[in-house]
Amino acid sequence: MHRNTPPLRLAWSIWGLGALFYLIGFYQRVAPAVITAELMRELEISAAALGHLSAFYYYAYVAMQIPTGIISDIWGPRRLLTISAFVAGIGALMFSMAHNLVWANLGRLLIGGSVGVAWVATLKLAGNWFPTHLYAAVSGMALLFGIIGAVFAGVPLRLAVDVWGWRPVMLASAFITFIVCAAIWLIVRDDPQDKGYAGYNAVGADKKTETRFRIFSGIREVFKYPNTALLAIIPGGIVGCVLTFSGLWGVPFLTTHYDMPATEAAALASALLVAWAIGSPIFGGLSDRIGRRKPLYLIGCAFALVAWGFIIYHPKLPTVWLVVLLLACGFASGSMIISFAFAKESVPLRLAGTVSGITNMGVMMGPTLLQPAVGWVLDRRWQGEMLAGVRIYDLDAYRAGFSLMIAWAALALLLLFFTKETHCRQKH
Repeated sequence: MHRNTPPLRLAWSIWGLGALFYLIGFYQRVAPAVITAELMRELEISAAALGHLSAFYYYAYVAMQIPTGIISDIWGPRRLLTISAFVAGIGALMFSMAHNLVWANLGRLLIGGSVGVAWVATLKLAGNWFPTHLYAAVSGMALLFGIIGAVFAGVPLRLAVDVWGWRPVMLASAFITFIVCAAIWLIVRDDPQDKGYAGYNAVGADKKTETRFRIFSGIREVFKYPNTALLAIIPGGIVGCVLTFSGLWGVPFLTTHYDMPATEAAALASALLVAWAIGSPIFGGLSDRIGRRKPLYLIGCAFALVAWGFIIYHPKLPTVWLVVLLLACGFASGSMIISFAFAKESVPLRLAGTVSGITNMGVMMGPTLLQPAVGWVLDRRWQGEMLAGVRIYDLDAYRAGFSLMIAWAALALLLLFFTKETHCRQKH
């Protein structure tokens, strides 16, 4: 048996397969956005039914976060990722072949619930295979993989659908998922000790304890540590702003208030996501380097809050400043990646998967709650104006709706002051 820790090349290859599955999950999350016309026509569904179809993925994803963390602690990431990738492939296969809404909904439900494990399991691999001082940076790289998946689900997917049709393209994605499933089972191992290397954590010694770990007592235990509840609320405000704007209401806001063509508005919304993905590993890496979690998180959260304030409440920014502020806002929002290292270090290591699941559930609750809430406010403030059958909302309506984003972001900044610094050291 080797006494040395695993080479980084091996660690990156094992972690990379988990990150690749996360990329597939992000791709599946946004893919329906570019095939809306095909889905409505072939499945003979309305816009409301299409929204319901999309929601099956989202809600299943959120619902899986806490059980995923617990199962990851008990089973280990290898088994969890393998089973989930297989189920995701089945879901994608079912969706590609669906000829009615029921089967399409079921396919999306299976996809959302199964890929919902990817983030937590990948974080678990990062904690086991990389030294502690690289954990936050590696977590940021995982988010970058996800955004790459979202980029593939944009223009490249649209071009592929134009050539081959949406069903063959989605069928191909199902087979790719099955290939990743096989690779995970063959290559991934839960801990360096399984490959004959010295581990970074005492995982092997804790396996019997984890096997006896009770689900509800585990949840109660992680919430005994104050940072858990705080770090379940804080990132939801930051991510909620990013995904509510870029994923739903930003494009109509920019086309209506700034008279942008839809393509330019969509490109700017995508650029916000890319800036977010770039900022994440940088904030994570700097946090690791300085050995503290709170200062950079506070700076990023404060800057994002101020930038959102200018974007939403300024009467009409010059285009150059609008672009700069949106990119800067996305970059600063990358500071939310610190939440995962912060939360992991705030509890005993055997609870790492559980607390990661709770934190990720908090992250996803941001857009889950804010997207429909902003829409509800917009409808309440609607003045009756329509264009080509689509409701047009004035600036006051958008300001009222986006104020919900500002409120959660401000709450996130306030709650950050109450978190306890871990100094990048794992709690024992």
